[in-house]
Amino acid sequence: MTAALAYPDEVVTSAYVRYLAVPGLEGGLALITIDNGLDHTRPTTFGPAGLANLAAALDQIEARSPAPSAIAVTGKPFIFAVGADLSGIALIDTLDKALEIGRLGHEVFARLKNSTIPTFAFINGAAMGGGVELALHCHYRTLCTGAAAIALPECFLGIVPGWGGTQLLPNLIGADSAVTVILDNALNQNRMLNAGQAANLGLSDVCFEPADFLERSIEWATGVLSGATSISRPDIDRGQAWTAALDRGRALVDAKFHGATPAPYRALELLELARSGCEGEQFLAGTAAEDEALADLLMSDELRSGLYAFDLVQKRAKRPVGVPDKNLARPVTKVGIVGAGLMAGQLALLLARRLEVPVVLNDLDQERLDRGVGYVHGEIDKLLGKGRVSADKANRLKGLVSGSLTKDAFADADFVLEAVFEDLSVKKQVFAEVEAVVGPDCILATNTSSLSITEMAADLTHPARVVGFHFFNPVAILPLLEIVHGAKTDEATLATAFAVGKILKKSAVLVQDAPAFVVNRLLTRFLGEVTTAVDRGTPIEVADRALEPLGLPMSPFLLLQLVGPAVALHTSETLHAAFPDRFGVSENLRRLVEAGKSGVYVWDESGQHVDPEVAALFAGADAPMSENEVRHAALEAMAQEIRLMLDEGVVAQPQDIDLCLLLGAGWPFHLGGITPYLDREGISEKVTAQRFLPLGTASLPTPA
Repeated sequence: MTAALAYPDEVVTSAYVRYLAVPGLEGGLALITIDNGLDHTRPTTFGPAGLANLAAALDQIEARSPAPSAIAVTGKPFIFAVGADLSGIALIDTLDKALEIGRLGHEVFARLKNSTIPTFAFINGAAMGGGVELALHCHYRTLCTGAAAIALPECFLGIVPGWGGTQLLPNLIGADSAVTVILDNALNQNRMLNAGQAANLGLSDVCFEPADFLERSIEWATGVLSGATSISRPDIDRGQAWTAALDRGRALVDAKFHGATPAPYRALELLELARSGCEGEQFLAGTAAEDEALADLLMSDELRSGLYAFDLVQKRAKRPVGVPDKNLARPVTKVGIVGAGLMAGQLALLLARRLEVPVVLNDLDQERLDRGVGYVHGEIDKLLGKGRVSADKANRLKGLVSGSLTKDAFADADFVLEAVFEDLSVKKQVFAEVEAVVGPDCILATNTSSLSITEMAADLTHPARVVGFHFFNPVAILPLLEIVHGAKTDEATLATAFAVGKILKKSAVLVQDAPAFVVNRLLTRFLGEVTTAVDRGTPIEVADRALEPLGLPMSPFLLLQLVGPAVALHTSETLHAAFPDRFGVSENLRRLVEAGKSGVYVWDESGQHVDPEVAALFAGADAPMSENEVRHAALEAMAQEIRLMLDEGVVAQPQDIDLCLLLGAGWPFHLGGITPYLDREGISEKVTAQRFLPLGTASLPTPA
């Protein structure tokens, strides 16, 4: 390791060697335990010094006389290893340094693969990235059934598995399964495998329970070496099946990114290279190609944006800015929900599961109320059927959720959340009725997506206890929670809202009261430019394709179909009333709603098409725009709106804007949210005369 590659702040992983006398193994077993000296909240990672420590442990073992009969690698409790130390990537500012870190990992891990002494990975817990790659280099692998997170997440961040993963994995489990792990799982919100799934794919040779995992692994290794235990691994089809797997991977990546980010395409190239095998010269060629791909990607803005996004989600989301002292939070022992529709049902299920306190749904219609409570109970039964909860837990959860036709049932509630129709007068009436029956300290929360919290509270006796509590649909999946500070919301109310959000396992962002808050305001401005293009005469398909180069999770008109035209129209009307110079109301969108259409597309056996009835409804001027013109108009509008929101103090910093889009709208990690992309493309400076983020934040370091 060169001094230039050293990470000054590296949390160094040590490699401790113990020599175990094992019956049946004449030379015993050399057990390497990799451990960074911290508990499971700081998983073990590999930086340059950690790799050097592993190399030193192997030096010691190889120098031992007599030589051990086997070498095994395991981790500290609950953790095997979770990959490279990402904190040092900011220090990699040249291609040579990027190549060096790739080659160092290959050099050290290859010693396990090339060892004349049989090597074993005892995967005792979480294994990701370089941790999985270390295990793949070993000749044999055992896996603890308690290991809950196994993944190669590199493409999610904007790099590739660069320490052997693209070459070894497909040659162990087949190309199709490798595509699932390296591309499909990684690009679908960094989906993890549990131990059973990993074992079914063939990532391990055998699984053992946590209680005696190490002992059973050693016994099994002894059986393998003595010949008493046989190993069965599948034959790998390197022909048509391999081609079909890569075709599937390419279709998946194209559908998701349309060529917008390089990492998954480089991964596909490496998987093709692995087709020739992973022995001898073929393996060396494959790992050299990994080094080149990793280095190129490490020196890309996409990777720096991905790491910036990862840092936001892992750190800022867990320590939101502007949160009052948690000691001000009040206990919540009972929750009321006004409304019994689908959103209310989703909220009731989440609150009951996480808070484990009584949750009462309220509605004026008994049939609707029964349907809402029935939905929650049915979802709990589904969790029971999937083994997610025990029968006892299911019964207790169902017992917590009930319905009431009157709001008197909220008299002893500490937290009442309204989820009724998006109309200010209706919501004000609801809160007036609730305030009449609850205690003076009960929090009144609203799930409004666009209306003013301040206006909603204006006529109440205690407006300080009203707070915005805006979830995103589907509630169980999207992690963002916009907590909205009204003009009179007090610190205790905010502290309680954040405390509840944390228990619900949501990532909360503090937002000042402003029309449509963050996500809906930005998406409405964004969609508004696309619908304006159609109103000008641009074909729907052209306008909808315009944003493909960003690699967004879905096109604008598919997003409209998901949100619902009526909701989109209402939000645009709200924002038009507040900012008529920037937010229009599309007459075509209004026609869509009046016609009762769910969106612009229909599907049949031949695929997706614009609904002919919608095409007939839409009217457009004779001023069509090109895809480039639509895209630039949408992005420039976003830059303008973000700058205005920051100037208004809607959120504290650009990082909060990015976090909201990442977690509430599925914005791609390779964009870093939105502000790094606008900076990178020069749009920020063109529109606002300044960047959103300093050079070197979510981008390559400033050249010396």
